Amino acid sequence: MTILLDLQDWLEAFHIISVMFWMAGMYYLPRLFVYHAEAMEAGDPHQTFEKMEHNLLRIIMNPALIATWTFGLLLISRPGFWEGAGHWLIAKLCFVVILTGYHGFLAASRKKFLSGQPPHSSRFYRMINEIPPVLTVFIVILVVVKPF
Repeated sequence: MTILLDLQDWLEAFHIISVMFWMAGMYYLPRLFVYHAEAMEAGDPHQTFEKMEHNLLRIIMNPALIATWTFGLLLISRPGFWEGAGHWLIAKLCFVVILTGYHGFLAASRKKFLSGQPPHSSRFYRMINEIPPVLTVFIVILVVVKPF
């Protein structure tokens, strides 16, 4: 386990990089769903969105999600980490679990688009597009400020 302490800086760097890629996708995919739903509602061609959504999920978001969790779990499994962690960590992990569920919801929505009908309206996707940025603000504050 001391190897985790030796690699701490690298683990933190790769965790942050992974989070950045994951969040970029989490911010962009619902926006693609807005345009996809609008195109379907208007009867316009929408196959390009299907390819873009597929690539975003499979090439960027899913690997970034896996890397985020992997590096994060390695960071919190360092010897002595839990003794120094406060309740902020539990709150952060709860928000990350919510984001992971949201990721699953987006992946399921993409599959529903393939059926030929948008699973929700473009307005719905505009509204839920705000979830990841809000949770990101809370997570960053928890990690940096450690308010409790």
